[in-house]
Amino acid sequence: MLTKTQTVDGAAIKKAIEGRDGKMLSSFYADDALVRVIDRNNPPSKPREIRGRAAITTFWDDICSRAMTHKVDTTIADGDNLAFTQACAYPDGTKVFAAAMLELKNGRIARQTVVQAWDE
Repeated sequence: MLTKTQTVDGAAIKKAIEGRDGKMLSSFYADDALVRVIDRNNPPSKPREIRGRAAITTFWDDICSRAMTHKVDTTIADGDNLAFTQACAYPDGTKVFAAAMLELKNGRIARQTVVQAWDE
């Protein structure tokens, strides 16, 4: 079954993330996309790498299924690059902050790097 894709821009990213819409988020990625996550458990020398749309769909489905709020604060677009910051909160008050850089190719996300930190 084909998923309808929509233009990847700041407004679409904001709508999908804040709406916890994993299906919409997944539709933004190229089939061979790569998401790299850098955080306390995945340092720059060994980032977590999520390859391919199927694995990225699983990643977003997990995040969007969690009981937490997401707010996209800032988005900046420059040609085939899009960056955004995201603030999240769990019901117990634990906060997460992420900054992401996306590289677009043919209107879809080809590469994404996320740097995130959370309350311990």
